[in-house]
Amino acid sequence: MKYVDEFRDPEKAKILINEIEALAETLHSRWQRPIRIMEVCGGHTHSIFRYGIENLLPESIELIHGPGCPVCVLPMGRVDDCVQIAERPEVIFTTFGDAMRVPGSKKSLLEAKANGADVRMVYSPMDALSLARKNPDREVVFFGLGFETTMPSTALTILQAEAEGITNFSLFCNHITIIPTVKAVLDSPDMQLDGFLGPGHVSMVIGNDPYAFIATHYHKPVVVAGFEPLDILQSLWMVLKQLESDEAKIENQYSRIVPEGGNDVALQAIGKVFRLREFFEWRGLGSIDHSGVQLTDAYLAYDAETKFNVKSIAVADPKSCQCGEVLKGVIKPWDCKVFGKACTPETPMGALMVSSEGACAAYYQYGDLKKLNVRLEVEEEVAVA
Repeated sequence: MKYVDEFRDPEKAKILINEIEALAETLHSRWQRPIRIMEVCGGHTHSIFRYGIENLLPESIELIHGPGCPVCVLPMGRVDDCVQIAERPEVIFTTFGDAMRVPGSKKSLLEAKANGADVRMVYSPMDALSLARKNPDREVVFFGLGFETTMPSTALTILQAEAEGITNFSLFCNHITIIPTVKAVLDSPDMQLDGFLGPGHVSMVIGNDPYAFIATHYHKPVVVAGFEPLDILQSLWMVLKQLESDEAKIENQYSRIVPEGGNDVALQAIGKVFRLREFFEWRGLGSIDHSGVQLTDAYLAYDAETKFNVKSIAVADPKSCQCGEVLKGVIKPWDCKVFGKACTPETPMGALMVSSEGACAAYYQYGDLKKLNVRLEVEEEVAVA
């Protein structure tokens, strides 16, 4: 296939949907319960809603939206740390655009910018390094976040800064790792899952071998999936085929992009610049061992946490915001008491409503708002009564 429209062919989609329905009927009659499949990546969640895939699937298949949106899992305390750094008069704080509106306990980076902080949106860490070259009298901080997908570009930027001897550039590192996160989800007593759609972009870097424990230890099938409609439908079909045969293995549907062994150059850069943290705090998931990275001792001169003595104080989410339960797949966004009311894309209370990959933003933009309206009507009737 050469063109994107080949991955959106409605006739091929119909064939896959018919196959999925047949497999789902067999499994449902055998198990007498829904088939629960988690798409780990927020990009998959966005595609599922954008193309209406969930509405095409039989009711016996329940898609669970996983924690694979790095902006969404950022705890409120880390946003406060960003604001603390950004408000220093000598700092130019740089960030990707979808992180600017994530609320902290008092304000977001966008609000800090409105109050006078020098916060700038960039498209890559190299843009931030370019600002450091042009502003040698200022401290330029890059807000590094994302899974293994974005780690290589950050690592290579640090190596470039070292090669050029640029000392007014540093990284506020919030990069996170996918494998401990998936393990935490599997170990959660609230969660019953039958299989996974593996993250395509992360797998492009790390390959497929790191997921082997999911199949061998937890006996759950994993299919690394692409992001077009036919990618997702084929990947769901592949998961169901494994379940029907009582198999659990790692399959690579996204083989046109994902190499089995990952990207050696990217992995070498990550290994040189970063090391695992003992633990990292996640919104909704709590502290997860070895789930984040920090700069190695050789690159501590580029560590904004060290340079600016960041305290990293934990801050609890507002009690009314149920981002954590949505992230763990315990509830759907519709079930959150503030979804569509106090929490909207214009006035987000939680990160899941901010990022384009967040489940709440996807539900709000593409979901069936009739379900939300029904819930609001019921709440109003109860309140009146």
